[in-house]
Amino acid sequence: MKLKSILSGFAATALIASLVGCSSGNSAAPSDKQSAGENYPKKQIELIVPYAAGGGTDAVARAFADSANKTLPQSIGVVNKNGGGGAVGMSEGAKAKPDGYKVTLVTVEMTTLPPLGLAAFTSDDFKPVARLNADPAAITVRADAPWNTIDEFLAYAKENPGKIRIGNSGTGAIWHLAATALEQKVGTKFNHIPFDGANPAVTALLGGHIEAVSVSPAEVAAHVEAGKLKVLAVMADERVEKLKDVPTLKEEGIDLSIGTWRGLAVPKDTPDDVVAVLEATTKKVTEDKAFTDILEKMNLGVSYADSAAFKEAIQKDNELFTKLVSDLGLKK
Repeated sequence: MKLKSILSGFAATALIASLVGCSSGNSAAPSDKQSAGENYPKKQIELIVPYAAGGGTDAVARAFADSANKTLPQSIGVVNKNGGGGAVGMSEGAKAKPDGYKVTLVTVEMTTLPPLGLAAFTSDDFKPVARLNADPAAITVRADAPWNTIDEFLAYAKENPGKIRIGNSGTGAIWHLAATALEQKVGTKFNHIPFDGANPAVTALLGGHIEAVSVSPAEVAAHVEAGKLKVLAVMADERVEKLKDVPTLKEEGIDLSIGTWRGLAVPKDTPDDVVAVLEATTKKVTEDKAFTDILEKMNLGVSYADSAAFKEAIQKDNELFTKLVSDLGLKK
């Protein structure tokens, strides 16, 4: 009987130990999952730039990589995947393995290409990491134009529907959509003139072939400084640092903020702790003077937004551009 009691005691002890072990194993699993990005990155990160080398977006990407490489334990390599107005590179980024080793420098076209029917992805295929920069649309006219305020400009447009020719960077492109959004917001009608990019539109304005452009401040800055052009208003929440005397549309009672931006995004199933590493790195980059100096020379605005704020901004643009494209009947 005594031996039987002892054996029973051993069996009970073993059972308890087994149960405790199972319990410990189960509780450890979430902890292991949560620390998936603890040692990230272990190898080089590929940064996809969905535009050609030598352009503005490429320059921002390379400046970002140079700055990020100062803090990350592994380097970031920039790879250009041009085509489809950004669709080719962003499509590859959306379909990449969600491990944080293939990151995409996304632009506002992430929200304009899908409603236009020009991309196989949507912004929902990405998880936003952080925004790097943003630049608003700006209504710019010649220095000798008869309008000195946005109110005067819009009053003339309302009295003369279709007479003001506004140049943009192509039908369905961001600056066309910006001018259309303003047109709808104030209840007037512009004559939208598409060009193959912002620079040709600005050249046409300088030559007096059109009355205005709706491109970014960066694309007219040199001519404004030279006294050839003047900016009447910017479509932003706050005034632009280098155009402190130029009001926002919101200051003039027009609730409209629209423009271009660049930021980082990864495939939607990428672990949150991996995203957190990239997010923290992006914040450090936007505080690095070497990076901000490069953007300043390009007349681009540094505008950091964390993952949550960036996601909210993307969703807002999605709604706006989906409606605009539908209203204009631009879907291919």
